[in-house]
Amino acid sequence: MAARDEVMAALKGVPGPDGRTPLPESGAISGLTIRDGKVFLAILIDPAEARKMEPMREQAEAAIKALPGIAGAVVTLTAESARAVGGGGHAHGPPQRQGGGRSAAPISGVKRIIAVASGKGGVGKSTVACNVAVALARLGFKVGVLDADLYGPSMPKLFGLAARPQLAPDGQRLIPLESFGVRVMSIGFLIDEGAPVIWRGPMVISALNQLLREVVWGDLDALIVDMPPGTGDTQLTMAQNVPLSGAIIVSTPQDLALIDARRGIAMFQKVQVPIIGVVENMSYFLCPHCGGRTDIFSHAGARKEAEALGVPFLGEVPLDLAIRQNSDEGLPVAATLPESADASAFMEIARRVADTLEAGAPGAKPAPRIRIV
Repeated sequence: MAARDEVMAALKGVPGPDGRTPLPESGAISGLTIRDGKVFLAILIDPAEARKMEPMREQAEAAIKALPGIAGAVVTLTAESARAVGGGGHAHGPPQRQGGGRSAAPISGVKRIIAVASGKGGVGKSTVACNVAVALARLGFKVGVLDADLYGPSMPKLFGLAARPQLAPDGQRLIPLESFGVRVMSIGFLIDEGAPVIWRGPMVISALNQLLREVVWGDLDALIVDMPPGTGDTQLTMAQNVPLSGAIIVSTPQDLALIDARRGIAMFQKVQVPIIGVVENMSYFLCPHCGGRTDIFSHAGARKEAEALGVPFLGEVPLDLAIRQNSDEGLPVAATLPESADASAFMEIARRVADTLEAGAPGAKPAPRIRIV
């Protein structure tokens, strides 16, 4: 396996952003991680030069892949701030979007991009995203899922996928895997299960853009983006860099989760992304033996919060053993238990999402840019 010094030596033959200085001496290497024979490299660039720097990125990736013992390489371009790269000077100011706005451009063939988000982890956001995608596919829509939770990718497990994506004939893009009629792309397909992703925020944004734009999605009615939990800088930047048609917020009913859901709604409204609606997950528990109902985490809290904020309420999903078991086995209930109450809940949510997208997202405050492309 190649060591860090060997990687840096190989990169000496690659000119840095100025076109002259060897990349390791240019000061542009923002991060280098080697794990299980795979190399992850981030190169800091001026965001206005993103297109121009693509040949440098490709050359660096090829140089690393040529090393003995390298199983793969991912080289990303990142723009941490308005810093002058390789020039020794610094310009103070807020972080800029990578690619000078290029990342906000529509994705060819993708009509709508929908974020599924939560203000905190542990509310079942990924399970909801998976099953809503499957439910939309059952309704006849062409659907894809992008697993944007790079630190904790769940979609390979939820969809029961373990293969690695193949390269498209152009040799540049990846072909997404498919399960239950849904096309799926995740960083989890490219790293070993359980391997930590130790990347800084700018590296995450760059990797996300590659997973979003260097994939052969084909014609899709909707691309579901499973966002990472929280409302920090990474989540905010992703919301700004992905041309979203709207966002779905997932919460559980208790007050603590609703506080975080409120933050999630506020974050999307801040960047003028319409709110499609709120889903209350783990809404109630039905005893499989006696049929008795227990509101373990309280009940209807998300519905009341949605009403208070003036955004749509999409539906309730019960806390059910079948959802947990099927999710662990890669068998989403929306497809494998179509007659169950669980599947019915996801189908109803999917219908409301589809109806809202056709009519626009009335829950947005304000809604000046409902982009359906």
